[in-house]
Amino acid sequence: MNKDFLTYQAQTTPHPLGLEVSSAKGSYIYTTDGKAHLDFVAGVSACSLGHSHPKIVKAIKEQSEKYLHVMVYGEYAQSPAVNYTKLLSKKVDIPNAKTYLVNSGTEAIEGALKLARRYTGRQEIIAAHRAYHGNTMGSLSLMDFEERKKPFEPLLPEISFLNFNDETSLDTITKKTAAVILETIQGGAGFIQPKDDFLKKVKQRCEEVGALLILDEIQPGFGRTGKLFAYEHFGIIPDILVIGKGMAGGLPVGAFVASEKLMDSLSDNPKMGHITTFGGNPLIAASALATLEEITSTSLIEETLEKEKLFKTLLVHPLIEEVRGKGLMLAAIVSSEEIANQVILEAKDNELILFWLLFEKRAVRITPPLTISKEEIEKGCKIILAILDKIYKN
Repeated sequence: MNKDFLTYQAQTTPHPLGLEVSSAKGSYIYTTDGKAHLDFVAGVSACSLGHSHPKIVKAIKEQSEKYLHVMVYGEYAQSPAVNYTKLLSKKVDIPNAKTYLVNSGTEAIEGALKLARRYTGRQEIIAAHRAYHGNTMGSLSLMDFEERKKPFEPLLPEISFLNFNDETSLDTITKKTAAVILETIQGGAGFIQPKDDFLKKVKQRCEEVGALLILDEIQPGFGRTGKLFAYEHFGIIPDILVIGKGMAGGLPVGAFVASEKLMDSLSDNPKMGHITTFGGNPLIAASALATLEEITSTSLIEETLEKEKLFKTLLVHPLIEEVRGKGLMLAAIVSSEEIANQVILEAKDNELILFWLLFEKRAVRITPPLTISKEEIEKGCKIILAILDKIYKN
């Protein structure tokens, strides 16, 4: 299968990992050679409830027997999307919240940028250095890595940058600013958490000048950090919340959430300020509803913080400088890029799935399903430590 994979399917890198998947269940991905790979990545934070969770599979099967796509987004009332957005409105802290359902996190970013410009009548967007919000043209414009942007320029104009956790850069937010967009916890940069009330200070500055605060929770949302949304840790409420990845059990999805007053500005002057054919797809909305119900009606969120403690207790080694992050959004920062590469690749050979972060090359990504067990955590950490011991001895 790998030969056809490389021949017919477009690749994102010259050297994909190439696991030949036959099935997946719980915390394991099974390959065509009969091996069971313990999954410490969860589809890059997407499979919140693990693989083939019975409640998600049930919701998908039941909806598939009723109807699939019937009309472009926003024209017909379809119970999966209506029920999902109604429940979500009760779970977010944004007053009178409305949710625009789309197909991916990066499309949700595009919609949030359009909403901010439409509502404020301003153009300037301020993002953070070392941010990652996606790879479509608008999302890519919010990245300050020139080597990644240069081949695709020109991108969006009037994009500025501030330093995450640097309150001295808040003066860049002015009355020309439509919105500041930040990851609540920076992902690609190395799972960097806000410090010293940084997000509160950004929000206060936005309110002073009439700008909006967009928080990107595509990765930390849906219980991954020990709260339903990571902004809850930091005592603020965004004007626009962007979500994706873990919200639908591994199906392609994204959304942006804002108050009724903000969101309604996108529906007129011009009408259809954002259009998406498959956003709110009933199959995916049914999966999203089952996911949200399971996360919020069980102890999974509280258990996430206990599992964080277990990881940080176990992953102690001379080659690990620190374990960054919150909940099950963790990264083991090792001594060098070469060691990180060796750990990730050797773990694959030992039937443990680890992965990289985009910009922090010394990071080993650990973002398992929220449903992972204590025994599975211990098993995976034992493999990591054995690999590090071998490297350390050599």
